[in-house]
Amino acid sequence: MNIQKIGLLSAALLTAFGASAQVKTLYIGMNGGTTEQAYVKHVFPEFEKKFNAKVVVVPGTSSDILAKVQASKEKPPVHVMHLDDGVMMRAIRMGLCQKLADTPVLKDLYATAIMAGGMAAGVSVTTTGIGYNKKMFDEKKWPAPTSWMDFADAKYKGKVVFQSAPSSSYGLHGFLMINRAMGGNEKNVEPGFTKWASTVGPNVLEYIPSSAKLSEMVQTGDAAIFPLTPTAVDGLKAKGIPMEYAQPKEGSVVLMVGQCVTANNDAPELAQKLSEFMLQPFAQAAMMEHATQIPTNPKTQLTSAPAIQMMDQFRGYMKNAVALDWDTINTVRPEWNSRWSRTIEK
Repeated sequence: MNIQKIGLLSAALLTAFGASAQVKTLYIGMNGGTTEQAYVKHVFPEFEKKFNAKVVVVPGTSSDILAKVQASKEKPPVHVMHLDDGVMMRAIRMGLCQKLADTPVLKDLYATAIMAGGMAAGVSVTTTGIGYNKKMFDEKKWPAPTSWMDFADAKYKGKVVFQSAPSSSYGLHGFLMINRAMGGNEKNVEPGFTKWASTVGPNVLEYIPSSAKLSEMVQTGDAAIFPLTPTAVDGLKAKGIPMEYAQPKEGSVVLMVGQCVTANNDAPELAQKLSEFMLQPFAQAAMMEHATQIPTNPKTQLTSAPAIQMMDQFRGYMKNAVALDWDTINTVRPEWNSRWSRTIEK
């Protein structure tokens, strides 16, 4: 090989090395499982190619992610975080988010998806209702659940699985709706706490920190009913788990997953680009098609029949869906968490 060719090869290698060295890694905190897999396979590759970046998911529950960012708020471990709406409002009030860049896509979203004046935006929306073990219900010839108070039905003794309210939005939603059915509200949780031990409590097999164990517990016949969203149920059904969703007559609970760019992160401009990218119709359509994540951008075009059918069902669920008073909840939630640990999950 002559000197000229060696020089050209060296220059090419240096150029390639320089381009590789400029790749910026962004970390995003979000739920793992199906959600993570869909983003990694169907959304992030396009962003990485466009912006010469690498996106790494830090999986965890909303409470886990919030705790990690709060513990290192001067140098947050993630650049963007996805949190359930109630937890997101806490994060904003803690000063853990920076305001989202004023981009055109924000104006495309449903008005209800803009959180706290643009500090965060909803990236998907669903509702928490009742999930149940279809195989068990068919074998025992039980009718599908119709009410939040079905969790107190004696025939489910030892077959109720409830997510822990301090760590799970599903668990908190279920508790608050049962509290409502007993005559309470977000400003009065006495009915829920004082009557739990004589109603739902005796039926509970296990309080779980998240919904990760549900598929296993349904397959082993341990779980009959549990709080869950129709989107989560559909995702697990697609994997062969014998589940169905039931809309309670008292209404399901609106659950929006919000996203924000963390304050004090080391790549704010690129993090803003990632946040914007996940709100685009392309990304939202991919998440609906592959992870049953209901879009918050009405310009999203769906193509598959199952996705279109789910959207139609979701519009029906929203007719009696309940929006919780997060300002009240977040003010007293630490006290509730402590009381839950002392009196319910003891």
